[in-house]
Amino acid sequence: MMMRRFRLWTLAVLAALVPALAGAQVEVPFFYPVAVGGPITRIIDGMAAEFEKENPGIKVKPIYTGTYQDSITKALTAVKSGEPPVTSILLSTDMFTLIDEDAIVPFDDLIRTDADRAWLRSFYPAFMENSQTGGKTWGIPFQRSTIVLYYNKELFREAGLDPNRPPQNWREQVEYAQKLTKRDASGNVTQWGLQIPSSGFPYWLFQALAIQAGTNLMNATGTQTYYDRPEVIEGLTYWVDLVKKAKVHPEGIVEWGTTPKDFFERKVAMVWTTTGNLTNVKNNAKFDFGVAMLPAGKQRGSPTGGGNFYLFKKSTPAQREAAFKFIKWVTTPARAAQWGIDTGYVAVRADAWETPVMKQYVAGFPAAAVARDQLPYAKAELSTHDNQRVTKALNDGLQAALTGTKTPEAAMKDAQREAERLLRTYR
Repeated sequence: MMMRRFRLWTLAVLAALVPALAGAQVEVPFFYPVAVGGPITRIIDGMAAEFEKENPGIKVKPIYTGTYQDSITKALTAVKSGEPPVTSILLSTDMFTLIDEDAIVPFDDLIRTDADRAWLRSFYPAFMENSQTGGKTWGIPFQRSTIVLYYNKELFREAGLDPNRPPQNWREQVEYAQKLTKRDASGNVTQWGLQIPSSGFPYWLFQALAIQAGTNLMNATGTQTYYDRPEVIEGLTYWVDLVKKAKVHPEGIVEWGTTPKDFFERKVAMVWTTTGNLTNVKNNAKFDFGVAMLPAGKQRGSPTGGGNFYLFKKSTPAQREAAFKFIKWVTTPARAAQWGIDTGYVAVRADAWETPVMKQYVAGFPAAAVARDQLPYAKAELSTHDNQRVTKALNDGLQAALTGTKTPEAAMKDAQREAERLLRTYR
């Protein structure tokens, strides 16, 4: 009798536990770098909901954390307070900072199967340069970009230029910009030939000029910068000469945020900006426009840019497994393709471009493939240990040269001296 009662009690307890266990979810707080509201948040929320429907044991919780700068600050603050996200999209260039802060874990321990290894190999090598170091994978490419040239085809026609032949090199870029710059009777510029933004991410836009001149700005291990190399000074001199000598580019600091608007309002005929602006330009330019690879100096070149997924150390193994499952799910070929179409970022793996939806999109909008075609010429974005201060040293030098307070050579030598001081302890 006693044994029967015990069995009944055990069955009752198990019956009570089953619904609780079935309803138990692994929660994955997920920092995403965008202000609250807008189309991107709707896309991310939709992805999270769709994933949860397919994986009822996992709750993905997007937390919108503002700019990339806000997001890294909030993530590191959360690490120190003991409640970091499980995963986060942060700049690919934040990799060394996150490693130095002991905030993240590599993905390697989670990559166990042949399918996992094939998935990791599927990403473009150019994007993996800012995702791997020391033989380990610390970041997974998601919203990645390069810099491209946008140009107004109607203004090209007015200036007697072939609208289907953008400038191919530095010399042509100056010649085109001279024809596209308009002045009124008083000599005031009413339309600029070219704009390269120098606020927000000046180092990134400038890095393209340095690569085109023949060198990147740093080594692969993040311990050395090359700001004072002759090629780097040559790239900066070219930028300054667009303003001072050719007079085809606005003086002073050109705002990152208003550059697309200036383009839409025909205040400028050609602009350099991220391929991440592609959907914005497609939706808002009320004229026929073109997208092209950046013109070549000694060679073609652009830094890659944008954000990676990272896995945070202060999370449970179950949370990391759940986040890894979500990251693999969201980077399948079809979803990587759709994300690229919806946002303008470069679909991060080659097989995404072979999906029917992407093939159809590119057939109707060939400009979407320009950033992909530029990837063979792309290099890792500036990233070092103590990255924010090392980058600030360069940004300060660029602004000094562009505002005329220092020569390009003096500005870059001063920037290199400061970077050497900051990186000495890491070598």
